[in-house]
Amino acid sequence: MQASDVDAIDKERLKKLGVSTALELALILPYEYENSILSASPNLGQINTVHVKVLSVKKSPKVFQISFFAEAWNRNIEGVIFGAKAYHQAMFKAGADLIIYGKVQLNGLQMQMMQPKVLQTYNTIIPKYKSPFQNKTMLTLTQKYLSHEQLRQEGLAENEIAVIRSIHFPTLEDIYMYERIGRNEKQVAMLKWLEIYTYLRKLSTKKITFPNSCQLSGDELPFIQSLPFALTDDQRAVIADIKRDFLGENAAKRVVMGDVGCGKTMVILSAVMMAYPHKAILMAPTTILATQIYEEAKKYLPSHVTISLVVQESSRKENYEMSDFIIGTHALLYRSIPHCALVMVDEQHRFGTKQRSQLSALVSKSAKPPHFIQFSATPIPRTLSLMQSSLVDFSFIKTLPFKKDITTRIIGKSNFKALIEHMKQEIALGHQCIVVYPLVEESEVIEYQSIDEGRGFWEKNFEGVFVTYGKDKYKEEVIEAFREKGTILISTTVVEVGISLPRLTTIVIVGAERLGLASLHQLRGRVSRNGLKGYCYLYTNKVKSERLEAFCETTNGFEIDELDLKYRQGGDLVGGVVQSGKKFVWFDMGNDEEILKEAKQRVDQISK
Repeated sequence: MQASDVDAIDKERLKKLGVSTALELALILPYEYENSILSASPNLGQINTVHVKVLSVKKSPKVFQISFFAEAWNRNIEGVIFGAKAYHQAMFKAGADLIIYGKVQLNGLQMQMMQPKVLQTYNTIIPKYKSPFQNKTMLTLTQKYLSHEQLRQEGLAENEIAVIRSIHFPTLEDIYMYERIGRNEKQVAMLKWLEIYTYLRKLSTKKITFPNSCQLSGDELPFIQSLPFALTDDQRAVIADIKRDFLGENAAKRVVMGDVGCGKTMVILSAVMMAYPHKAILMAPTTILATQIYEEAKKYLPSHVTISLVVQESSRKENYEMSDFIIGTHALLYRSIPHCALVMVDEQHRFGTKQRSQLSALVSKSAKPPHFIQFSATPIPRTLSLMQSSLVDFSFIKTLPFKKDITTRIIGKSNFKALIEHMKQEIALGHQCIVVYPLVEESEVIEYQSIDEGRGFWEKNFEGVFVTYGKDKYKEEVIEAFREKGTILISTTVVEVGISLPRLTTIVIVGAERLGLASLHQLRGRVSRNGLKGYCYLYTNKVKSERLEAFCETTNGFEIDELDLKYRQGGDLVGGVVQSGKKFVWFDMGNDEEILKEAKQRVDQISK
């Protein structure tokens, strides 16, 4: 639909409908069809159109009855109207010749038509639309903008155009299929494809590229060769992706997705070396994680690379002009930071879009933006990444430096004694355990114990018990102390991200069915970080949970997120408002990946 082809009145109408293309208009479907093709014989239980003569009328307080004679059928029909208005009496007068329309059924031996409508025209099929306008306005718009030529201009093939037009301009055979069995198979497949194709077309207009502030051509190979271990093939592939970005004309805009423990830190440090001698900055969500990365950087980066750590406690007077790599929390947003050619954000989903944008703006001293890389240990499903690749570039680290050996089990009250014995055995081996509660204080709504209710048991039966939660202002100190000398940490999901506890082998998640699979996977990822045998216990009062059972079967983060998508759905990328919950009417992100690939390929061809 070319803007120049749309007059001012239609432009306002289309805007009110929320559509800007013929394809979006095509997705506003008729909710029913007014079939005014004369029926040669009565089709019981279906809509019929028939020419009749009004024989007589009878009105009571509740019902208006009309006696019709249908010559083509050679029989009488009783018309029944509830809540009749004055215009019904004016329309249905004895002796009148009319074309009537309605569902026909038998009441004993009497043929009835309930709520008959009078048609001015017949032998036509009229789609009925729910919209802010009268139906004739919608018909005018569809006839104008869903023409064969308009749809061809949108990049549709002949067979696709035929299916769409069969929905909006149907034949009698199409109507019969619709009334008897719903949308036929061809139409459903086409609507799935059309919905995601239209969505991707709209999404592709939102990708914005900017010339970079400078190309980054530093040599990362000496750093990689100096490491006391070999990088995985996936790590090397992602580093190659980033290198191509840095040497391109546009500022990098890449998301690196990697499962828990996949070795993203080495990719971060490689990016720093590619940026050197230009400055790089990294923002992490917690002081513990920022400190952890800082310690890794100090350990592995060459000594000539100057590294600074910026956390809430850091002096605001510190000068970072001489720093090559600045690592910090959101405290970075409140410091004077020099221009940085590379901006990185770890665990990017923990920061709002505004915070990420603030960081880029803070370190950019020119009109051209820095290279921007986001890292996340919460992988999104392939279907979503395929869609979002219209906005940003993606890289995946799927292999782990070592295989994790974690047993995941669903447990309940009857398993509690065995759980305690297991925890005592692990602690005797010098290992640690975490118990994650769903809330801090007692609740009448949630049927599980809170931290306040449960901590007494653990403190009475075990030594070295530490307790923390989200609003605990000392939580990072507590976790640090637990890492060094604790046996059991009682916590909420605050331990989900970033923490490295090398001796942690067991995690118990109370009320596990209340959490999304991605969160469960993040929590489970805290154990077996260094190759120790790990255990994850999902404590639930539910008798059976298909979702939790599926979670127990895999430790692969990408498979977990495909499951999460299946059970949760994916949200809205275009509007940016709905972040979860079902967005599409026809397209199913859990099952229609092949349709998505085909639609994406078509969009990519058009955009070239």
